[in-house]
Amino acid sequence: MGHMGIPWGKFLCNISYKYRFAANKNHIIMKIVITGSLGNIGRSLTERLVKAGHNITVISSSENKKEAIQTIGANAAIGSIMDEAFLAETFKGADVVYTMIPDNLQVSDYTNYITQIAQTYANALTIAGVSQLVNLSSNGAHLKEGAGPISSMFHDEAIFNNIDGLVVKHLRPASFYINYYNSIPLIRNTGMMGSNYPGTTKLLLTHPLDIADAAFEEITGPFSSNKIRFIASDEKTGTEVAHILGNAIGKPDLKWVEFTNEQFIGGLLQSGHLSKHAAEGLAEMGIALGNGRITEEFYKNKPVLSKRKFEEFAIEFAKVYNQA
Repeated sequence: MGHMGIPWGKFLCNISYKYRFAANKNHIIMKIVITGSLGNIGRSLTERLVKAGHNITVISSSENKKEAIQTIGANAAIGSIMDEAFLAETFKGADVVYTMIPDNLQVSDYTNYITQIAQTYANALTIAGVSQLVNLSSNGAHLKEGAGPISSMFHDEAIFNNIDGLVVKHLRPASFYINYYNSIPLIRNTGMMGSNYPGTTKLLLTHPLDIADAAFEEITGPFSSNKIRFIASDEKTGTEVAHILGNAIGKPDLKWVEFTNEQFIGGLLQSGHLSKHAAEGLAEMGIALGNGRITEEFYKNKPVLSKRKFEEFAIEFAKVYNQA
């Protein structure tokens, strides 16, 4: 990938795909495989693709998800994303595959975790002969190091970019709105929220449904060359986030507090849900957010913000907060 010219195999594949895509407007069905089960992005994405008339297979590690997947109108493939043979068999004959890697902040080496799964995907895609891929990456994936878990996505993208004959579109969304659900215990116990960067830091934030919309567009659109698509729904500072969420939950005095790295890591470890490696990685990510390195490529490309604004999410946040 990235060299001059297009190999004939890829060229013919692209031509045939363009014909299939044109025919799809006349209800020719595409076979699409979705990883990530029915998560925050996967459910909406699957529903849209099924509604558009495509043949969808959803991969899930949980047998309990099978009925829900089938109820939507998709096929369920139950197995592990670390099982190369299972993935290759499931990917076989697919026009497009959508890949994502689930978070696991309890692992001792996050980069190794990411690269292992990405390489397993890559091997299976190659065995199955898949030529079109949409991959969920992250804003900040241009940073090989210095951005905590986000830097792991640099390696994720590189693995897919190096597959001969594969056209890949990388989705680089900004931080998810729903990450703020993790702040609910802190808000309840201390009456504040924050991170290891100042409240004046400009944050790019994304609603998962806006990511699903972008994924739908890229999966059903033509594949001509490798592509990066940046996704963000809104821009807010930490102070603005605290003010908006505070008003939504009846705490108008909710403040954003800047923690030291030591305080931030200590607080994460107290939750009992993260490894020390993950906590230190998130602190590193916070530093890279605070100094603007994570968002620099987004602003260079100046994409249009998506439609679901943070004030709308605040209503969803309040419902979750009040039920917690």
